[in-house]
Amino acid sequence: MKAMAISRTALDVEWRRLEIISENLANMNTTRAANGALYQARHLVSGPKADFEAHLDRPGTAATDVDLNSLQGVAVYGVVADNAAPHLVHEPGNPQADANGMVAYPAIDHAGQMLLMLKTSRAYEANIVAMNAARQMYAKALELGRHSS
Repeated sequence: MKAMAISRTALDVEWRRLEIISENLANMNTTRAANGALYQARHLVSGPKADFEAHLDRPGTAATDVDLNSLQGVAVYGVVADNAAPHLVHEPGNPQADANGMVAYPAIDHAGQMLLMLKTSRAYEANIVAMNAARQMYAKALELGRHSS
């Protein structure tokens, strides 16, 4: 069941990444966030739950040997704001415009966010496929166990 639990952690991380991407796209044309500051694009930072380096440099083991009991999946480390300079647009009639008629919009790359969304959804799908493959293997093992007794 470890394989399914690991894939489940990846599903959680990718789902959260999709939420962050959708927030960025939804606020692409927002001049101010709820706190009055300019909205900043956010990025999800994720990685292995356990120390990955420990799997690579274990003395006395082959490079392909992995302790399956030490694998724990992935986790969200945090969400960080992008510090990119805002995109300035000349809109003198906008109430958010400065003295020069410029309005600051978040520096969100629409195409980049859409590409990241596609990549994230593919990773999500791949983890569903991995979970289904593990489920089928576990079911087959149970079936073989019933026939052997």
